[in-house]
Amino acid sequence: MPVETDRPEPDFEALRLKLSRLRHDAHLTYEALSELSGVSRRTLIEIEVGDSRGSLETWYHLANALNIDLGDLVRELIHRR
Repeated sequence: MPVETDRPEPDFEALRLKLSRLRHDAHLTYEALSELSGVSRRTLIEIEVGDSRGSLETWYHLANALNIDLGDLVRELIHRR
């Protein structure tokens, strides 16, 4: 039987929206962010439209490319709705 906790469910929508906002604020196309991060253009699009959540390694490379701490980026996962 699952144990109930007060922890919020991860908010992957908030995370993908933050990625999109950061990319736009940096005036980066998918192609440009792909080159900076080493993450494929297709993966970037899949993450931003919600078809993929991406791996921890992917988020690590994206955070580095966007000059943001990985912890600050994934903090969106626990954003309370």
